[in-house]
Amino acid sequence: MRILLVEDNTDLAASLVDYLEMKGHSCDLAFNGEAGLNAAISNTYDMYIFDIAMPKMDGLELCNVIRTQYYDYTPILFLTARDTLEDKIAGFAAGADDYLIKPFALSELIMRLEAIYKRYTGVKTQLQVADLQVNLKTEEVSRANSKISLSPNTYKLLVILMHRTPEVVLRHELEHLVWGEDLPDSDSLRSHIYKLRSKIDKPFDIPLIKTAKGRGFSLS
Repeated sequence: MRILLVEDNTDLAASLVDYLEMKGHSCDLAFNGEAGLNAAISNTYDMYIFDIAMPKMDGLELCNVIRTQYYDYTPILFLTARDTLEDKIAGFAAGADDYLIKPFALSELIMRLEAIYKRYTGVKTQLQVADLQVNLKTEEVSRANSKISLSPNTYKLLVILMHRTPEVVLRHELEHLVWGEDLPDSDSLRSHIYKLRSKIDKPFDIPLIKTAKGRGFSLS
């Protein structure tokens, strides 16, 4: 597995990286939530391990941003000293797959990681609307068995619309989900919708992208 560990305790982080790599896994390391987010959106991982109490962005917020803004469903294991039921509920509500309380045995950590990964690899990772398909693991897009190449933001826009099918996603929500706080000029969304239509609609008989005038867009 390729693992991203986000942990601000440098001694613990170093021990975990050494142990995981000894067990045959590759491990990238970040020491705060913002650095962890940058690593997550810049690379592809099989597993995330997040501390909760971290500087700049805590683990709960990091988990929530990854799930809701980037539609990244890579498994997440929390490592934390927070052991109340309320803490665990908050962790799972943010999108975590498991929760391990500090201190813990390294052997238990590896067993949990491998169990989560086995479940994850059995989960459906394909989105489909009519004859349009997206493989979330490989990011391959095809329609009527013809492969389609998309830019990163156009791909992200398509995945959002497919996740939300058949509902209308409002313009301002799409802009926020694709570009985050760095919002583009008013024509960028229109331009990306045009590019997306030119790839997945125009070469085919039945258009899938619908415009809700003055509101937003849907895919159905």
